[in-house]
Amino acid sequence: MKQSQITFWCHEIIRSQAPTDGFYIDATMGKGNDTLFLCELAGENGYVLAFDIQEEAVCVTKELLERKECVDRVRLIRDGHEHMDQYVEEKTADVICFNLGYLPGGDHRIATKADTSVAAIEKGLKILKNGGMMSLCIYSGGDTGYEEKERILEYLKDLPAKEYTVIANEYYNRKNDPPMPVFIFKR
Repeated sequence: MKQSQITFWCHEIIRSQAPTDGFYIDATMGKGNDTLFLCELAGENGYVLAFDIQEEAVCVTKELLERKECVDRVRLIRDGHEHMDQYVEEKTADVICFNLGYLPGGDHRIATKADTSVAAIEKGLKILKNGGMMSLCIYSGGDTGYEEKERILEYLKDLPAKEYTVIANEYYNRKNDPPMPVFIFKR
């Protein structure tokens, strides 16, 4: 069942909330699937920025976007997501998407970390337009540990309710540390 996959579900929530032809950020490019989704959402008039620290992620994503003929509406940036504020002005993005953990099929020692992810989320919230949204797919356990998940949830719990709505979901009947989809809506 496709609808039970975390990325499918996050994409559907984003699609239901995001304006077409907008400005979107993929904070963790990985293999490019979220970047491709955002490029399709952007259409001919929108734009996407995508970040990753690994050259492999940039190359794989570029190849995917070239095959799908949407490389002209994206800028791929080899840099950590915690530096996105160096590339984007505040209150400009409609959607920011995070898929935390490690590159699928890549080196599990290279993964997102609590410090940089919380910093990136904090900067991303400033970059979001009023009415914008952020999607977080949080993977924990095994290779990625629990610290990142716990620190992110602790940070999000203290966001002012008058400015943000935070919805943290969980796969209630799955074992072995299933991923957690979280959505943040900026008022």
